[in-house]
This record gives sequence, structure tokens and C-alpha cells, in this order.
Amino acid sequence: MKIGILTIFPNFFDGVFQFGVVGQARKKSLLQIEIVDLREFAEDSHRTVDDRPYGGGAGMVMKPEPFFRAVESLTRAEQEAFHIALLSPSGAQFDQRKAKELSLKTRLLLLCGRYEGVDHRVAERLAHEEISIGDYVLSGGELAAAVVVDAVARLIPGVVGEGQSVLKDSFMEESLAHPQFTRPADFRGWRVPDVLLSGDHEAIRKWREEQALQQTRRRRPDLLTESNAAGEGEQS
Repeated sequence: MKIGILTIFPNFFDGVFQFGVVGQARKKSLLQIEIVDLREFAEDSHRTVDDRPYGGGAGMVMKPEPFFRAVESLTRAEQEAFHIALLSPSGAQFDQRKAKELSLKTRLLLLCGRYEGVDHRVAERLAHEEISIGDYVLSGGELAAAVVVDAVARLIPGVVGEGQSVLKDSFMEESLAHPQFTRPADFRGWRVPDVLLSGDHEAIRKWREEQALQQTRRRRPDLLTESNAAGEGEQS
């Protein structure tokens, strides 16, 4: 898979993708990341990428021309079209289902906005979709792009060592993950649940399922399907 990131701050990503799952994916040649400087596609010698908004208002708006020129150049170089996502607070909420959907793309291009936003023609005529990582405003799309890359990378087949582990991640089964414990079994009087020390794999599996449902009901009841909610009621 190849992911391109179009930004006016290419140095923002220095070091970010060298560690963890993303770093592993790159070392295994399962993921290629290309950081592209949007200013390289500006039309003037000052490398201008923003201008005043029509109709007045505070701040500056990012111009459409550099985005279109960059995408057209990258598409020609790759000889294959990218799936293009604009990081925007107006976008659909990014979640695990979207991460899985994006992980199935062979070419993904993330567009990072700044200032007061991006000319609407980029969202309307160039991007295939807009994505938001949450109901808050960031200074730009770079942090959001890093989040998307991390979430997508771990779902690429072969990236995570234990092939089934990503299937047990929070949100993959419409619930949060169950609590995890490790040694020591007794830390300052707080003991690991006895069932986890029992060696009874079936009892452990059931305990984990019950705990995951209980945590989801307490913290994120919106994630529960009707069947999960009904099952949880039967167990109480």
C-alpha cells in the first residue's frame, strides 16, 4: 500500500512514521509513505498557497490550484489514481470501519488543510471524501493524517506479528477491549482476577467477553448493537 500526504509542513512528519506499527510496516515494505510539499505546486515565485476569502471574513483560505496540480502530478507519476481524502472538521467521523475500508486501498492520498480551511472546490471536485478524527478543531490536518496512517497501517495484512490480534482490537467487534493484566499477580494489594490465573481457557474467554461488554455499556453504550445489548442483559 502507498499513502501520500500533501502538506505545507513536510518536516512535521520527520520521525513520526519511524516507530511502532507504521515503522514495522515500512521496514517490511508493506507500506510506502510519501510526504509531498504542497508549496512545490504553487503557481508563483513566492509559493503562495492561500488567499483572502471571497465575501470577507477573518483568516486565509487555501487555494485550489496547488491541490489540483499536486494530485495531477502524483497521478501521472504513479500511473494509477489515488483514493483522495481531505482531512476536515466537516468530514465524516473517522472510526475503525473507515480505517478497515481505507486499508484495502492500494493508493491513498491525504490532503492536509490549514488556516481557515480549504477552497470548497477541493472537497467538491477533487477529494473522494472528507474525514474528521473528532469533534474539535486542530491547527491543521497533519495530526489527523498521522492518526489515520497509524490506524490504517496496523490493518494491512502481515504488518502486525500475531495475525489475529488486530481482530480483537477495541471497536473491531462493536465493543471496547477487555481489561488486560500482566505480572505481578499482586501489586500493592490489587490482585489479578483469579480466572486469569486458572489456566481454564474457556472460562477466560467468557470472562473477557463479559468484561468487554460491561466496559462498553459503561463507557460507550452507543457502540452496542441490539443483539449485544440483549446478550449482556441475559448475562447480568
